[in-house]
Amino acid sequence: MHYFITGGAGFIGCNLSARKLGAGHRVTIYDNLSRPRTEHNLRWLREQFGEARLTFVQGDIRHFDTLLATVTGAAPDLIVHLASQVAVTTSVKNPREDFEINALGTFNVLEAARAQANPPAVFYASTNKVYGGMEDVAVVLDGSRYRYRDFPLGISEHQPLDFHSPYGCSKGAGDQYVRDYARIYGLKTVVFRQSCIYGERQFGVEDQGWVAHFVIAAAFGRPITIYGDGKQVRDLLYVQDLIDAYDAAWSRIDAASGQVFNVGGGAANTLSIWAEFGPLLERLAGRPVTITRGDWRPGDQPVFISDNSKAKTMLGWEPAVSAEQGIERLWKWVTGNPNLFV
Repeated sequence: MHYFITGGAGFIGCNLSARKLGAGHRVTIYDNLSRPRTEHNLRWLREQFGEARLTFVQGDIRHFDTLLATVTGAAPDLIVHLASQVAVTTSVKNPREDFEINALGTFNVLEAARAQANPPAVFYASTNKVYGGMEDVAVVLDGSRYRYRDFPLGISEHQPLDFHSPYGCSKGAGDQYVRDYARIYGLKTVVFRQSCIYGERQFGVEDQGWVAHFVIAAAFGRPITIYGDGKQVRDLLYVQDLIDAYDAAWSRIDAASGQVFNVGGGAANTLSIWAEFGPLLERLAGRPVTITRGDWRPGDQPVFISDNSKAKTMLGWEPAVSAEQGIERLWKWVTGNPNLFV
């Protein structure tokens, strides 16, 4: 099988590429290498698997002619569209660039797929941010963590869309385009509304990839700022579990086509961002971890938990790696590769 992965040198993309190359498949990575340290991931893939079944094209999804020519030449079975502008803060500072990458870039990917004589399926990495601030959902403080008053399993796909921030708007536009191309043009497309993905080869920063950012900062004594009271709760999904969700959708592509799935850690894999995550980091580090505190940031949800029930029912998928297990694996990778974080 031939996978075409936009953003394939990024965190999720390189893990997906490694899984598929290791299983004997062909992979074409289409990436502009704009994210810091993506060259490390691309070098790692080449060292691990060579280039017999791995093709790298340095390209930008905003440039339709180049993208179309590359997809046509590759003739893939499946496009996994991961390339994205990923930070809310960046989208606020530069909404035009955010739109061109996330909305226009996703439209270009769909049009490149639709132009093929044998159109590939398209998987789209969306985000829980399409649900906005969810001000209508009641939240209560329960000891060291916030929780939903009325949704013990988390937020399902039935939650109304409420695009908030330029990032939410651009990713939400892509989300709906991908879904509608299955209805209007018959493309086999699947939308994954992803929630807090983490794992090895993630070079997290404060604005994006916060789990890895905290781990890296704690490991090397770098600053950590906690905004708000630290009792905000997030569900965490280990990257290999996410790839399992992609595999489950591909194995059931006829049923999954045109569907939207929430994929997160779910109610069983949650942590409050410092009240619970802090002690875990200190145990791994074997010492106290110093933090500074800041005010709540606008739009920061006190809690987000993804209800994975639809994915479990339709795809037979649910997370297998606990948050503690996954964070321990991430810690071992970070501390075992200090040269990557210089």
